Amino acid sequence: MSARAGLKAAAIAVALAAALSACKGPDPAQAQAQKPGKPEEAAVDAVPVEVVPASRRAIAASYTGTAALEPRAESQVVAKTSGVALEVLVEEGQHVKAGQPLVRLDPDRARLAVAQAEAQLRKLENNYHRARQLAEQQLISAGEVDQMRYDLENARAHYNMTRLELSYTTVVAPISGVVASRSIKAGNFVQINTPIFRIVDTSRLEATLNVPERELSTLKAGQPVSLQVDALPGRTFQGVVDRVAPVVDSGSGTFRVVCAFAGDDGLQPGMFGRLRIDYDQRADALVVPRVALLDDQAEPAVYTVRDSKAVRVPVKLGYSDGEWSEIRDGLEEGEPVVTAGKVALRDGSVVHVIGGSDGMAGKATAAASAGSRQ
Repeated sequence: MSARAGLKAAAIAVALAAALSACKGPDPAQAQAQKPGKPEEAAVDAVPVEVVPASRRAIAASYTGTAALEPRAESQVVAKTSGVALEVLVEEGQHVKAGQPLVRLDPDRARLAVAQAEAQLRKLENNYHRARQLAEQQLISAGEVDQMRYDLENARAHYNMTRLELSYTTVVAPISGVVASRSIKAGNFVQINTPIFRIVDTSRLEATLNVPERELSTLKAGQPVSLQVDALPGRTFQGVVDRVAPVVDSGSGTFRVVCAFAGDDGLQPGMFGRLRIDYDQRADALVVPRVALLDDQAEPAVYTVRDSKAVRVPVKLGYSDGEWSEIRDGLEEGEPVVTAGKVALRDGSVVHVIGGSDGMAGKATAAASAGSRQ
């Protein structure tokens, strides 16, 4: 083949390639890249949240506070006379009854005083009887008889006083209860008015709350009270409101509420406890977890989920009971409320429901969507 023929064949091949390229049209990727229009919008990231459906349950209106348990009755036993303790009859921790002997003091001096007073009394009684006989015979004046009668009465009072002093040599329990402390031993000399025992009545314990005056109309005597103490974890004790002070302290703006508990099952004076007074009950209240309530300073509200978006819903609150809050208005039963992730939400934020039990998130979202369509 000549050179001229080769050049001609090359030109034909180039022309065929150009024609084929024109038939195929432009490359789709290049066309898409070169196509004029708006820039592609960035995808919105969904906020992950956890939800719980609004449900119905019993809820109680209550007031809570803390206080220490105190015995309803307590006595510091003191010696009413002086003397040597011959015998100590009880020990710490022992239960005693009112009138039970606790200590016997040396009674010898008191017995001698009783004997002396009794002798003087008998002498004056005889003198008075003789004087009355003489007065009937008009041998002595009526004034002398009156004076002897006064002396007799004075001697009788002195005699009774010595007998009382003798009784004081046996120290008895003024109340029933438990011996909380003892500060005497056999052989000790006891001075008059010296405390030697402390007795507390543990059959009934009291806890006093200082309650704000706004609760004055809600707390009444007889309302149930539950008590939990740190010393006995996992146990709840039941009691009642025993009495409510009718006067508000002007300095603190509080009034006293005294709750009473039976002193059994391990409760002891001095234990520190948390008290809850239930003053109203609602058997079928619509409730949501308290963590679902928004923390901002606006009106009470929660976030619900509708069509995969967060919707801020104002609500009217009722009672609060532990971790639950009653919803009086704003939500329907089964409507989901956001319990986790609400800090990152705004009204209309796209959300992705996660967590919960199997199918719970989907059921809650479906229920919310159905409720919004109605």
